Amino acid sequence: MKMAKITSMKSREIEKCLNDYLSIRDPNQRYASYDYCYNYFRSFADSDQTNALSSDEYKQNSCLQLGFYLASWGMYRGSSQLLQKSAKELEKVIKVIAATDPALFKIDLHKYDEKSIQQILDLKDRLQEAFSHDATTTLLTKTMLGVFGCIPAFDSYFVRGSGLRTVNEENLLQIKDFYLRNEDLIERNRNSRFTLNFDSGEPTKHQYTRAKMIDMIFFIAGSPR
Repeated sequence: MKMAKITSMKSREIEKCLNDYLSIRDPNQRYASYDYCYNYFRSFADSDQTNALSSDEYKQNSCLQLGFYLASWGMYRGSSQLLQKSAKELEKVIKVIAATDPALFKIDLHKYDEKSIQQILDLKDRLQEAFSHDATTTLLTKTMLGVFGCIPAFDSYFVRGSGLRTVNEENLLQIKDFYLRNEDLIERNRNSRFTLNFDSGEPTKHQYTRAKMIDMIFFIAGSPR
């Protein structure tokens, strides 16, 4: 079988995709749901308390934070099995997240190697087991992006834009290579882009991860025009 090749894009196309995505980012619009979810889980990692995510004190809020982000990003639409579930369906998923090595929060695509990619693939498998149904690649990678920021979400727009359909070592290394070939441009944009704070709507201290920047680029590239 011929290996899929990541879509080649010129610098001006990449810049346009980033500008198009970020220009419609607003504290009250659905794209910001990613920011609030990521900020929530990252706050536990920053304080070395990821195990508390599934504690009696926080587990309901953890489920609600993840659930609303997933709903806002299309994972509770009519054809989804999640639509028939309550937020408690995500309790086992939260337990997996809480038990995951906090180092996953530090994995970003510029440092993808055999070890870190295997950690990502292992996490994907553990999350699959935590869902009570056969979770799609889209659902699994959106969960991983929203919580850890370590991988783009392989939804239909990203797949159409990037040309990559499968989450495996070869494709993740292709994404890394795309980043490295366009590192200066992506970092220039990333250095002035931070997640939004829920209360104030202002930028936080957290830059978007490089995986999230790639997600933005190919999400827009694959969106209907």
